[in-house]
Amino acid sequence: MPHKMLKLSTLAILIAGASQASAAVYTVVPVANADSAGVKQLASQDYFAEAQANANSTPITVSSTGIKPSAENANCFTGTDCVADDYTVTGVARRGTEGTPIADVTPYNENSQEVVSQYELRRYCDNNLGYGTCDVWAESQFFGEFFNEDYTDEKAWDGQGVGGLQKKQASWVNGYHSNSQGLVNGVSVETFASNAKSYTGTQKDNLGHIIANTTDTLVKGTVGTDFVYGITSSSLFKNTSGMPRAFEKRGFVNTNGQSVQLAPVTTSNVLVSNMGQTLANDAVVMKGDKLLVVGSSSYAASFFAKDSNGKDREDDNKLPSSDDILNNGSHPLNFQTMKQCATNASDNLYAHWECQFSTFANEAAYWLVDTDGTVTSHAISAGSGDNRDGLAVIDKDNDSLSFQASAQAVALDTNGDPIAVGYSTADVRDDYYAMQAAYFTAKSADLTSWTRTLIPGLDIKPGDDRDFTYTIANGVNSKSVIVGDAKGNGEKPQRAFVYKAGQSKAQFFDDLAPTIFFKDSNSNAAAVNDNDQVVGWVDIEASSGKEARHRAFTYMTNNSVIKNANGDVVLAPNKAWMLDDLTNDPNAGAGSVANSYRILDATGVNDAGVISATAYYCQGGYENLSNLAHCNNGTEQRVIVKLVPNANANATAADIHPRAKDEEQPFKRSGGSLGILALTALGFIGFRRRK
Repeated sequence: MPHKMLKLSTLAILIAGASQASAAVYTVVPVANADSAGVKQLASQDYFAEAQANANSTPITVSSTGIKPSAENANCFTGTDCVADDYTVTGVARRGTEGTPIADVTPYNENSQEVVSQYELRRYCDNNLGYGTCDVWAESQFFGEFFNEDYTDEKAWDGQGVGGLQKKQASWVNGYHSNSQGLVNGVSVETFASNAKSYTGTQKDNLGHIIANTTDTLVKGTVGTDFVYGITSSSLFKNTSGMPRAFEKRGFVNTNGQSVQLAPVTTSNVLVSNMGQTLANDAVVMKGDKLLVVGSSSYAASFFAKDSNGKDREDDNKLPSSDDILNNGSHPLNFQTMKQCATNASDNLYAHWECQFSTFANEAAYWLVDTDGTVTSHAISAGSGDNRDGLAVIDKDNDSLSFQASAQAVALDTNGDPIAVGYSTADVRDDYYAMQAAYFTAKSADLTSWTRTLIPGLDIKPGDDRDFTYTIANGVNSKSVIVGDAKGNGEKPQRAFVYKAGQSKAQFFDDLAPTIFFKDSNSNAAAVNDNDQVVGWVDIEASSGKEARHRAFTYMTNNSVIKNANGDVVLAPNKAWMLDDLTNDPNAGAGSVANSYRILDATGVNDAGVISATAYYCQGGYENLSNLAHCNNGTEQRVIVKLVPNANANATAADIHPRAKDEEQPFKRSGGSLGILALTALGFIGFRRRK
């Protein structure tokens, strides 16, 4: 029920803050919004005729994905060599829902790879998120968003939704229109996938002619003077059989005016080399100015392969029913035909709709990209043939589970050697395959041999009462400090963790800072810089059967401290803050720029201390300084921002003023709501939205 007046505690804090000389620790700098060139470009593209009206009224959602690294010794807290304008922020613009996130190696980190229908989306939500509205969530993720209209089955099957998994799956029959656009500082990024001449598979001549404006792209980062990297879907093509994609998704690097495809590192398998997926998750410039890109790469089919006993295993649940996609029997799908995509791949892979649903086992991998676009690549996961890290493609005890591994982030350690972090697959007590957080260190100077180490303290145990379903490392710095997430089993929460290589076990933030990371709260640790500053998000309320609202945080780990130019402490060691508190300036008042933002999620932080984030923006300021204050003009807009330390004010720890909590419900939002869209919007951030 709306409050008729401020709570006493809120009012007291506002009065106390107003009586002090104050300056916010961070200044919020806008980067991208609905008026940015890249967002307008996506909004102006034609959409499905049945959904055009809905698309015209559905706000484009923007989310940040990362920030450009700073130069050595740059420090924006002291003002040393801080060039804030140079720290470009990457992100994505999206219309409607995503269905299954392009940034995931396997949809929603389920190595069963069976989230292929509305029913399976509902099952995933019921079993892992625990919302009381999982039916609504699944409808939206499958059929798309109905922003200003009520959902009905008739409207859904008429194709009136915006986005959604069903439109991706039906593209062979119905065609497709781009649903997402990668951004750098709000400007769109084009990739090789829009150019038919850039496709290199041995069966490229079978694709047909390319169809414009049918790719989905995601920019993950920018580094050096000219490198931009990320993930793109294939364009749609048209041939005599249908409208195929060459592959579901591939990593890319743009450099010196050209866009380079990151092909699978395994080339002997025809299905993999033509249709296998790759992801470019993170990158660092090596000596000699080559870009080291880390991610994942397909190496074998996972819908039909051999287990450790040499027995053929198959999983027909990875192929959806055509009735579930088209609501009619006009184009039946047959699993025996799908098997032929793996066993007889020399035939035309792009003549059969079934091949479009191929799923793969994936390994951690890297690509070295020169400034002239030359690429060399190699697996990070150890193995030979179809075995990786001692495991076969398919779990011998479960046909649906396959080997999956990925490098999510990379840094150069104090010796200049790369350390990559992410996850690999472990056979839990010879019972079932599970994805576990790991780090990878190079054993040879030529990077052809790596050592995998599972992070201790995050073990996945057998049985339904186990603590975790999967664990993933998201970020690492030069000191080998690693951050990531552990998804609780079933409806148990996702818990952010921190670990330093060589220590006995990982530590959870809900143990380190329980006042912010309250019991059973979901959290995500996205990145850590060389000053041991961690950023991410955490719930700010209990879920109560729905998706909880959350806000961005920062935490100083490893006993590190940040000081200003006078040597005064700004961020003390082993302590967490909400970024809303670090941007709060009580002296400026409710109508100030400082009070015009609420920081939803932090996705990156460079060594200069500048943070990339997604925020809500209220023009003219929120009605008061409290955390959940209403927007005065009634509508919030979702925006991409960067947070720059306020060196000119020489802010200290004494200038941090926590915002009062206010339990009022937010007004209508523009650019996505926290209910249905928040999980998808956060899907652009690797593995950061699991609850």
